[in-house]
Amino acid sequence: MTDSEDAPPRPRKAAGKRQRLTAAAARVLHEQGVERTTIADIARAAEVPAGNVYYYFKTKDELVEAALAEHVDHLKTLTDRLDGLPDPRERLKGLVAAWVDGRDTAARYGCPTGTLATELGKRDDDGPGVMAGQVIRRLLTWVEDQYRQLGAADPEGPALALVGAYQGMSLLSHALRDPEIMTREGARLIRGLDTVV
Repeated sequence: MTDSEDAPPRPRKAAGKRQRLTAAAARVLHEQGVERTTIADIARAAEVPAGNVYYYFKTKDELVEAALAEHVDHLKTLTDRLDGLPDPRERLKGLVAAWVDGRDTAARYGCPTGTLATELGKRDDDGPGVMAGQVIRRLLTWVEDQYRQLGAADPEGPALALVGAYQGMSLLSHALRDPEIMTREGARLIRGLDTVV
């Protein structure tokens, strides 16, 4: 084989390691929190030698930003799937159902983005904390658009209430280690969506 034939697999392998590190960072940071997580923890979860991490990410904050980008990707995948539903009310119900489906994870670790936003928001810098807020803003914007399509006079208000309800039920479920809080509150939110406009 020539060098040019050998070259393509290397970027794919590198991309694979980077993706494994990104996915592992999203998972481990959610489970342990930013301050308790080390680069070695993420490397171990990704099954990548710790020294190799620095080839892809120079700092822990870069790993945090990559984890937040992973959250954006998950949100986009979910909202793209929900956008395939013809009715905005059904899209919102689908969103709530997706939240409820994650009840066991929420009970154990809290909301993946919300917990990061809370922890990172205590920093004085403008780095990952701002990015975490932007992930939540993307969700709010999508929810607001659904209420707008339903004809809500002030779509921002119900969007804030719905996302706030999710954050609240996620927090309570985590604090009380009770996933059924998500089930009960999710059902209440879905019933409430039947009365919108």
